[in-house]
Amino acid sequence: MPAIQPAPADVQSILTEELLRKFDTPGPRYTSYPTADRFAADFGPADTLSVLTQLRDRGSTAPLSLYVHIPFCEQLCYYCACNKIITKHHERAGQYLEALESELALVVASLGTGRPVSQLHFGGGSPTFLSDEELTRVMRAIDSAFKLTPDSEVSIEVDPRTVTPARLAHFRTLGFNRLSFGVQDFDPHVQMAVHREQSFEMVCGLMRSARELGYVSINADLIYGLPKQTPESFARTVQQIGELRPDRIALYAYAHLPERFKPQRRINDADLPSPAQRIAMLGDAITGFLAQGYAYIGMDHFALPEDSLAIAKREGRLHRNFQGYSTQPDCDLIALGVSAIGRVGSAYYQNAKTLPEYYESIEQGRLPVVRGYALDRDDELRRDIIMALMCQGRLEFEGIEMAYGIAVPVYFERELAALRGMADSGLVELQERAIQVSPAGWFLIRAIAMVFDRHLQAAQDRRRFSKVI
Repeated sequence: MPAIQPAPADVQSILTEELLRKFDTPGPRYTSYPTADRFAADFGPADTLSVLTQLRDRGSTAPLSLYVHIPFCEQLCYYCACNKIITKHHERAGQYLEALESELALVVASLGTGRPVSQLHFGGGSPTFLSDEELTRVMRAIDSAFKLTPDSEVSIEVDPRTVTPARLAHFRTLGFNRLSFGVQDFDPHVQMAVHREQSFEMVCGLMRSARELGYVSINADLIYGLPKQTPESFARTVQQIGELRPDRIALYAYAHLPERFKPQRRINDADLPSPAQRIAMLGDAITGFLAQGYAYIGMDHFALPEDSLAIAKREGRLHRNFQGYSTQPDCDLIALGVSAIGRVGSAYYQNAKTLPEYYESIEQGRLPVVRGYALDRDDELRRDIIMALMCQGRLEFEGIEMAYGIAVPVYFERELAALRGMADSGLVELQERAIQVSPAGWFLIRAIAMVFDRHLQAAQDRRRFSKVI
């Protein structure tokens, strides 16, 4: 059974500053296991073609998931760590879409046409950088290669500054039924500090239009820990989000890594909130959203009780993929575009991260894959355990032991010993034949999952990851 949903009044007593500081260490978000930092160049285009062909030859009719990466943005947001290209030259999209169509043809040549797709997501960058005609072009190419199921989730990430109600209406005609608005923060001082200015009124109008147009689900992304933020200012943003009533909320912690992400060097370190302020923002935001009636899904996701994500959480049917928590069962993911990451069978692959390298591969008639990873049996075992903990909040030993032919207490003797400290802190309950995540543990689920990450435990440097809080 999933962990019990905490009451708003209980959050502050559960999430003590002492507890958060104790487990606030750098670690992965586990949208995959092993994580992308484990991918290597010895897995390339030929390996990817091989797993695509194997998928075709298996004759499975299970629906696929499809991800399309659009890297362009008109304006630089200083906090951003995504793979993006800043340009106001919209004509650059033409060459990119030609390459995208060529990549799609290469994939279909191995995979076959007409495979069902139950999940299609456009990410970036800013996918809404594309014009209505360009988005139509991409969707037509996808429709000619795949078959979207009647109940498919078709989503797009939206920069509110690049769309109008008329554009949202056009997206509906293309089949999009889910939107994710990049909000981050409504405070004007914070917006100026991160170079992303968009008013509450603008976002409010767009969300209202989206509802009138019949979008099934509307998500709002927020970030805490940004420059100029205070617990008081972020509490106002939380209140305003509650007024907008999006179906889902993603609350991310800002990871300040200027040595890795050049845009973040424009942020003045002195403007960043203190660790104590970050902890207060997180606790207040969780309390605020729960008080507004949202269900806490896990890690950084909230949803209204009637949303399919909240229902899946209550029924123990939650899943996790590269887009975060999902209602869709674990399935093969076909990724298209620069830097995109896919998963087929027991292998991950990632495309080239720069446009010149991406274009060169396409022009030479080969998939633009530059690295990947083939999971071994231990990886598959640990992936199942990590996903069970992160999605169901419980690990039953019997199922794992039957599937892998191991004895959990023996195979994971060291990991279970490490969990005892977390049990003493109230994050998990170590039962005779199971591990149960507590209400407090849901808020620190990344730290619990990290115990079973063999690659992370062997790593000498974790600074490439964001902190848990």
